[in-house]
Amino acid sequence: MSNPKRKRKNRHSSEEGVEEIPRLEKTEPLQLRYYGDPVLRKRAAPVPEITYEEVKLAEDMLNTLYYTEVGIGLAATQVGILKRFLIVDIREEKEDETGLFMLFNPEILNSEGEDIAEEGCLSIPDLRADVKRPEKIIVRAVDLRNQSVEFEADELLARVIQHEIDHLNGTLFIDRISGLKRQLLSDELKKIQKADRPT
Repeated sequence: MSNPKRKRKNRHSSEEGVEEIPRLEKTEPLQLRYYGDPVLRKRAAPVPEITYEEVKLAEDMLNTLYYTEVGIGLAATQVGILKRFLIVDIREEKEDETGLFMLFNPEILNSEGEDIAEEGCLSIPDLRADVKRPEKIIVRAVDLRNQSVEFEADELLARVIQHEIDHLNGTLFIDRISGLKRQLLSDELKKIQKADRPT
């Protein structure tokens, strides 16, 4: 998920190093997949165990999310990896340091309320639309330490987690808007699909 209204601060500096995951070797950002790529319509597979490979994936995806500058959420399918893993970083929106989540096998146990807000997506650049979602959710997942976690999320955090779980299920945010709205966006979607991008 993206938020083009602000630019992310550089969180790669030594002073602001992310302590939640081990710092591995510096890598190039992973290649984002864009609307029209078949992998975005596939369902990701559960992760049976958190190994070095999963920790490395978390590091690479976090690097990729920061590289976009506007990203606040990223699912593994968006970089062509069919594993049930997502990252959310809304620390700047929350103006504190409690908004970073790296979740394996996330699932929504319960939801309530209703909220409509504008969404954008790193895999569908320059296109935004209002999406209706539950306002509050209960989430269960596995963290990088292979520990089961369960927590309540609301407002922006709930929205971003739902957006990214949709990706893990092969669903895009444009699937959650009306057919009429999708029709109005059809020309823009075709341009995104036909754009010459790295593979």
